[in-house]
Amino acid sequence: MTDKVIRIFKIINAIQSNPGITATDLAFRCDVTLRTIYRDLDIISHFAPVTNEGRGTGYRFLGKFFQYPLDFSEQEALAFSLLPSVLNPDKIPPGFHTAYDKVMGTHLKEKYKQNGILENIADIIQMGKPAYRKESRNFLQPIIGAILEQRSIRTIYHSQSRNATTEREINPYYLIPRDQRFYLIGYCHVKGAIRTFRMSRFQQVEVTDSSFDKSGFNIRSYLKHTWSINRGNKYIRFKVRFSPEVARYIKEEELFVHPRMSDEQDGSLLFEVTVNNANEFMKWILQYGPNAEILEPLSARAELQLQLEQWVGLYQ
Repeated sequence: MTDKVIRIFKIINAIQSNPGITATDLAFRCDVTLRTIYRDLDIISHFAPVTNEGRGTGYRFLGKFFQYPLDFSEQEALAFSLLPSVLNPDKIPPGFHTAYDKVMGTHLKEKYKQNGILENIADIIQMGKPAYRKESRNFLQPIIGAILEQRSIRTIYHSQSRNATTEREINPYYLIPRDQRFYLIGYCHVKGAIRTFRMSRFQQVEVTDSSFDKSGFNIRSYLKHTWSINRGNKYIRFKVRFSPEVARYIKEEELFVHPRMSDEQDGSLLFEVTVNNANEFMKWILQYGPNAEILEPLSARAELQLQLEQWVGLYQ
C-alpha cells in the first residue's frame, strides 16, 4: 500500500512536469508494468482531471489542477502526519522517510506563505468602523481564508434592523465592496438561505473544520437585477436622462446590472435599467441632483417630487 501511495505521488508530479507523457514513460520512471500504470491512472482520475486524447498523445491534467505537492486541508495534513506511526517499519521501502519529510515540509512552507499573503491583504485593505463603536475588529483575514478553503465560519453577528445579536454558521461565498464598506454573501444555516452580511457587524469569527460546496451558486445571476448589494423582490424599470456634465461618469459606473444607454444629440445620456430594489436606485440618483431626471416610471417621479418638497420645507 505504501509503495502505491508513493508511486501515485510520483505519477502526478511526472504528468505535471511533462504534460503529454506516455504510459510507457510513466512505467519506466516508476519501474512497474503498463497494467499497473493504467490502474494507478484510473485511481488518479477519481480526484484529478487527467486526460488522454488518443493513442500517442500522452497524459495531462485539465484546467487549473496543480498539486504542489499536495493541497492538504488541516484534517488531511493531520492524517498524513500520522502515516509513519501506522506503517510496519519492516515493510517501509528505502526513501520513504525522505519523501515524507519533503511532502510535509513543503505543505508547512506553503501554509505559512498563504497565511502571510492573507495577512498582507488584510493590512492593505483598510476598513472603516460604525460611528457608534469605539473599536471594530478586522475579520478580513480569516474570512478570506475561509472563502479560499471553502470552510464554514461560526460567527457572532449584530443585525442593526432587528437590533439583535445572534450566533450563526455561514458558508462564505464572496466579498463584495460597496459604498466604502465590505459585504459578505454566503449561505446562512440559521435562515437556510443565501444572505448578505455587513462586515462591520461581525463581532466574532471562527473558521471551522466543516467544508462546503457552492452547489453551482453564480454570483452574477444572484445579483443580476440588484443595484447595489441588497436584493428586493419587485422588478421596476427606470428610464433616466443624465445631463452632458455627468454623462461620461455614468458610463464608467461599475455595475452588476446591464443598463441600456444611448447618447442624445445634445450630449445627454438616456439610461434604462431594471432593478429589484427601487430604494437603492433612487438613493444613487439623488447624488446627481438636477443632472439626473427620472422619466419613468411616473410613480418614481412623483415620489421624488414629494421628497424634494419636504427638503425645501425643512430648509425654509
